[in-house]
Amino acid sequence: MKKVVALLGWLALAGSSWAQTPSPPLTLADCQARAQQNYPLIRQRELIQKTREYSVANAAKGYLPQVSVSGQATYQSQTVDFAGRFPAGSPLSDALPKISKDQYRITGQIEQVVYDGGAIRAAQQIRQADANVQNQNLEVNLYTLRDRVNQVFFGLLLLDEQLKQVALRRTDIQSGVDKTQAQLTNGVAFRSSLNELKAELIGVDQTVTELRATRRAYATMLGLLVNESLDEQVQLEKPQPVGLTPQINRPELGLYEAQKRAFDAQETQLRAALRPRFSAFFQENYGRPTFNIISNDFGFFWIGGLRLSWNLSSLYTTHRNDVQLLNLSRQNVDVQRETFLFNTHLTLTRQQADVQKYKEQLAQDEQIVALRTSVKNSANAQLQNGVITSHEYIVQVNAESAARQALVLHQIQLLQAQYSYQTTSGN
Repeated sequence: MKKVVALLGWLALAGSSWAQTPSPPLTLADCQARAQQNYPLIRQRELIQKTREYSVANAAKGYLPQVSVSGQATYQSQTVDFAGRFPAGSPLSDALPKISKDQYRITGQIEQVVYDGGAIRAAQQIRQADANVQNQNLEVNLYTLRDRVNQVFFGLLLLDEQLKQVALRRTDIQSGVDKTQAQLTNGVAFRSSLNELKAELIGVDQTVTELRATRRAYATMLGLLVNESLDEQVQLEKPQPVGLTPQINRPELGLYEAQKRAFDAQETQLRAALRPRFSAFFQENYGRPTFNIISNDFGFFWIGGLRLSWNLSSLYTTHRNDVQLLNLSRQNVDVQRETFLFNTHLTLTRQQADVQKYKEQLAQDEQIVALRTSVKNSANAQLQNGVITSHEYIVQVNAESAARQALVLHQIQLLQAQYSYQTTSGN
């Protein structure tokens, strides 16, 4: 009972700031979500979305009527000349004007696409596909945060468990100090034995100071990741063990698919370039001469109709080179995907072996702790009866403490290995 009271009192003293905090403990899922939300790169997602909207909208404007204005002033070496075309003295010879060699025209045109062979739609698909590639690449970069958060979070959990085990060790040594002090009072113990126990007690307090300083550093790092001011008062909720899911759902796989869809959109655009284009147009002109070729006066004149354009030069390269280049790019993406899956499976195999190793070590650790605890309890009774020295008692206390430290270390390492496996697999 005295041990329990002493342990509770020491925990209250060593971790009073933890018990005083009113905030609920942080979970690993909370830290992962906050880290992604507050990472500076996350702002790029909004920029990608806005760029996607603007670029797709700009491509869609190709369906709207296209308005253009042009003008020209020219001087030419020859114009239509009716002189000498009629007999001398003919009324027509004097009536027909002479067209000026300096000519002027201002043109306003409205053109509406009737059929573009799918070029505008292909342009929209390319803009959309490019934005998807950028967004998936962002997801890949953000996903790397998970492993960093895992390392800091489980590092804090390990420090908490180590502080608890040090508290138990301090309680045992304090018990030895109390018993040796009583024996010294009764004249059945040496002061050197008491001093040795007190020195060991101070060493435990030094360990606590070091662990708490390390914990503050880890809390600061976690605070930077989640964009929140954290100190040694922060409490963490120990995550539950998770099963191992071998299926790979990493964002890299989405990136490879997005890249291949971008190549598909580019191929669609290449094939659209092979098709003819039809448009309706209307031109309003002002200048000299007009369409009336026998008038040399300035005036308005217009023309409207349908226009066909067909660039056959794309036939030279589209099927032979450009499409083949896109196919090679797709094959390159497939190779990258296969390489990624191969390396990921290797990592998962190693992590699965780590999980199994820690499970086996934990079973052995529990047996060792039970045996060391039994030996320490016997040593405690022997110290009280003066059968062993304080040094021998300290040896047994430290041996049990080391066994408990190994147990909690493997417990945290098992949890971390399980969550690392899930992070690697994308689950």
